[in-house]
Amino acid sequence: MKATIRSFTGADLLPVVAVWNAANHADPITAARFRNLILADPNFDASGLQVAEVNGEVVGALYGVRRLTAHFGSDLQAGTGWIPFFAVHPEQQRAGIGTKLFEAARLWFSERGVNRVHFSSYTPNYIVPGLDREAYPAAFAWLTALGFTVQYEAVAMDRLLVDYRMPEHIAQHIQDLRGRGYELRAAIDQDVPELISLAGDSFNPDWARGIREALTGGLGIDAITIARTPEGPLVGWAMHGTYEGMTERFGPFGVRDDQRGTGLGKVLLHLTLEHMRASGAHNAWFLWTDENSPAGHLYCATGFSVTRRFSVMTATLSN
Repeated sequence: MKATIRSFTGADLLPVVAVWNAANHADPITAARFRNLILADPNFDASGLQVAEVNGEVVGALYGVRRLTAHFGSDLQAGTGWIPFFAVHPEQQRAGIGTKLFEAARLWFSERGVNRVHFSSYTPNYIVPGLDREAYPAAFAWLTALGFTVQYEAVAMDRLLVDYRMPEHIAQHIQDLRGRGYELRAAIDQDVPELISLAGDSFNPDWARGIREALTGGLGIDAITIARTPEGPLVGWAMHGTYEGMTERFGPFGVRDDQRGTGLGKVLLHLTLEHMRASGAHNAWFLWTDENSPAGHLYCATGFSVTRRFSVMTATLSN
């Protein structure tokens, strides 16, 4: 049966979500999350969301997106696009539908000057940072056959909090730092400008955006723990509940470079886990870090374990 490829319309919302959940068993989504992460995204363009139909029934979708609004400053990252998700119903796989969806997306990207496409490190509203090749080996092989190559690997980590108790040596280090004049406490409203500046200027503009949107969306400011030096500047923070109001989702988290080696990162992580447990969380998790980075080693030492691995993949499109 021949598949027809066309652009998304509002009436496709529930059928696309149904196909997504049938195909992407490790990453289910609700209609509300689909609406918030995709349809309400400032860069959403319905013509980039390709939909496949067979006999009038939606059987697949592939989402292409490029920047319509600058993520930071005035940079629209011209020439760059993303595929945050794709799905073909299992009963329709291996019939060339995914390839037809990709070819429609390739044309769409080309018409808009995009020649480099990533799966799927799109911000602000990524669903997963890349392809979980253990969960979706056929999808990994398919992307590879299309010319996508792995740029780097990211891991998701989890830590059970039911048995969490702050280690005595961490409690002692907190006491020592405070004795030296460091402030280690829950954030207050007056900290917000400096916190957003630190996050955006020293780390990642997307983290600054995430903090702003979380606070304006109702996140309690006590979910943010900050560190100030004896001289006064805010030099680090950790938080939870930032994204989609998920209390158990940890991050973002950072300590200014000149304060590395003081133990502030370890302290902020533990203070946040303590707050999460007190808030009723039974688990702490996050989606994206480099397992071999200093942060990755810190998480492992704090009891986090790798729960998923993602390959961030990129392809250069031919004209």
